[in-house]
Amino acid sequence: MLLKRLLCATCVVVVMGVSSFSAPTPQNKDADNTATNKEPGKTADNQKETPQDRKLTQQIRKLLAKDKSLSTYAHNVKIISTNGTVTLRGPVRSDAEKAMVESKAKQIAGVTNVANELSIAPDK
Repeated sequence: MLLKRLLCATCVVVVMGVSSFSAPTPQNKDADNTATNKEPGKTADNQKETPQDRKLTQQIRKLLAKDKSLSTYAHNVKIISTNGTVTLRGPVRSDAEKAMVESKAKQIAGVTNVANELSIAPDK
């Protein structure tokens, strides 16, 4: 009788342990743009620490964050401000989204002060 209870308890523990571990599914997989981030070019390290450049980057980031129609990729583009000139880097989901991010940056930085280095992320 004791052996039967011990065996049942062991089975319950094993089943509960196994059910808590599941293989990642495509829906749960995080976006990984590590390779994109290693491309040569401007990075966040190029961001100047002047109050004007920090404010410029913050204003663009806030404007992008407010637009809920943009993808997670677009919300997470790199914004590098150097002496009033803004460089946009990273993947977005479409040409339309690329244009939208550039347009929002130009609203803040000015039409001639934005370098668009955004790329279109491949479909999974």
